[in-house]
Amino acid sequence: MERIGQAPRFVPPVRGWTRAVREGLGLTTAQLASRLGVKQPSVVAMEQSEQKETIALATLRRAAAAMDCDLVYALVPRKPLETMVRERALRYMLNRRGPIAHTMLLEDQAVLGKDLEAELDEVMRETNPSRFWD
Repeated sequence: MERIGQAPRFVPPVRGWTRAVREGLGLTTAQLASRLGVKQPSVVAMEQSEQKETIALATLRRAAAAMDCDLVYALVPRKPLETMVRERALRYMLNRRGPIAHTMLLEDQAVLGKDLEAELDEVMRETNPSRFWD
């Protein structure tokens, strides 16, 4: 699995990136509308849509291009993907062996420590990862 590094955390401007960049460039809504080939109220609606997080990516991409910007769209995992999959595999494994683990514990045969890690490695090798998310 390819490792995805930690991305910088950007806090979007309260009124949205489109408006922040437009104002930073000194463009009026009418000027941006002209560059987009739309009417000025459409730019206002677009900026409001971005602020409400209802804007379409295609619209945001057009606005970016009109202001000589690139749109960067990404999903950034909060943890390494490998860690997330391993955590889900552990939950999957423990849920599957719940009743059995209790019985084994009563019989003084509980699987702990290194045995648990070995079992987890085996589950990860032999199980389709999509099963971990059920």
